[in-house]
Amino acid sequence: MDFASEIALLKKQKNAVILAHYYQVPEIQDIADYVGDSLGLAQKAAQTDADMIVFAGVHFMAETAKILNPDKLVVLPDLEAGCSLADSCPPNDFATFLKNYPGHTVISYINCSAEVKAMSDLIVTSGNAVQLVESFPKNHPVVFAPDKNLGGYINRLTGRNMVLWDGTCQVHDILTAEAIIKMKMQNPDAEIIAHPECQAPVLELASFVGSTTALLAYTKKSDSRKFIVATETGIIYQMQQASPEKSFLVVPSDETCSCNDCPFMKLNTLEKLYLAMKNERPALEMDETLMNKARKPIERMLDLSVNLGLIK
Repeated sequence: MDFASEIALLKKQKNAVILAHYYQVPEIQDIADYVGDSLGLAQKAAQTDADMIVFAGVHFMAETAKILNPDKLVVLPDLEAGCSLADSCPPNDFATFLKNYPGHTVISYINCSAEVKAMSDLIVTSGNAVQLVESFPKNHPVVFAPDKNLGGYINRLTGRNMVLWDGTCQVHDILTAEAIIKMKMQNPDAEIIAHPECQAPVLELASFVGSTTALLAYTKKSDSRKFIVATETGIIYQMQQASPEKSFLVVPSDETCSCNDCPFMKLNTLEKLYLAMKNERPALEMDETLMNKARKPIERMLDLSVNLGLIK
């Protein structure tokens, strides 16, 4: 079956929109209506007039789309597409943790469950986290969750002392400074760029640190012809399309491969996406009260991002 053609037909029949994260396989990126990072995907989900949202990403992303569109049908090609970072912050444990920090503003990275979002005052993404944190006075008490690497990066960059939840993304946290130094020795002409979910020693080696979208934009404008990229493999497809004359080397997750794939992101396939659209399942079903609580910090993020000129 030509899944791409069948998906195109279903999109028209069902007034569907396909939103895909940069870490999806190339064939899904090619058929998506919008490909982006968490901030862009949240914005598109909030703006869509489609009847069906097909989310080619992981569970917390589809949850966010459902929270912003409670009356729309939101389907995820594979419900097992979870997130190690979201899983590293169990809601019950987080609620207990927050009792130790009364009076703190809770800022949570969007890579978390709806339950954690509902306990938060503000949601951020890697694309706007620094600016949104900076919108608070420097001495303002903040709990930042769930990514300690991103939180630590913001603390170092802004001179703050946010309380950090001890969570990480397995895809980024596994990357080592040693592996990058070895690659740099073999490719002295390559520029090192990294996602802020990486550990501090990795970020210190990078000439540019930014969200997935920011990394892509940087490779377009940089004069460098070769890049060592410390993030998930999927973004390389967009980088190669945007700059075919440049070369991109992914920091490997171990010595046995030259890739760094998120196992959850890669669960989605064209066939699963087609079946999800055709059968209208698996569909996201969420408690209305939970959605209402979780929506407030997300909408606050979007409003603040507009006010600060980060999005239009």
